[in-house]
Amino acid sequence: MVLYPAIDILGGKCVRLSQGRYNDVTVYSDNPIDVALKFQEYGADYIHIVDLDAARGGSDNRKLIINIANQLDIPVQTGGGIRTLDDIKCILQSRVERVIIGTAAVKNPDVVKEAVSIYGPRIAVGIDAKDGMVAVEGWEEISSISALELAARMESFGVRTIIYTDIATDGMLSGPNTEAIRQMVAKTNMEVIASGGVSSINDLLELKKAGAAGTIIGKAIYTGAIDLKEALERINK
Repeated sequence: MVLYPAIDILGGKCVRLSQGRYNDVTVYSDNPIDVALKFQEYGADYIHIVDLDAARGGSDNRKLIINIANQLDIPVQTGGGIRTLDDIKCILQSRVERVIIGTAAVKNPDVVKEAVSIYGPRIAVGIDAKDGMVAVEGWEEISSISALELAARMESFGVRTIIYTDIATDGMLSGPNTEAIRQMVAKTNMEVIASGGVSSINDLLELKKAGAAGTIIGKAIYTGAIDLKEALERINK
């Protein structure tokens, strides 16, 4: 299982939100590049970056994210506000390895279909769910499609990787929704990356047992609840 330390960027800073609420922000660093380099130094194999400004349709931090990818020796995946083929092309022309499409997968699924035909496994889909229903527009709107239904549609398009986030647990350090991950793994043939609620190395081990191909860790690293070096050693045993 791959561990993805997360960097969420808002206004050029490294932050964390609680349950996706933009009015509940904690700033952890004014320099996301330094944070990324530190994660690499600790032994991370991949880094997950979210553009929170772009996710809700505002300005974006794309240049900063591309700059981060250019300074690392390990791959980066990024999501947030990636809604058009031009967005995807702009990012994948850089050293960013994989883009994550969220809102567009619900509102304009043909973008995903075409992107997969061009970029193959460099396209992932982010499925962010609240009570099993998909949330879009930076989690500020709940759609009428279920997470499992969206996953099946994306798999039919050739998508190989999904990032499943349980909004109720995200940023809360309350433990992940392991059962939702187990169901997603059982009912699809895609790699499922779990996100949300991880608070301990034991949570990571449970997600590994549930079949997650990867897990994104955010707040638990920043608060010290999880030591990234130790987690990487334990998971890679």
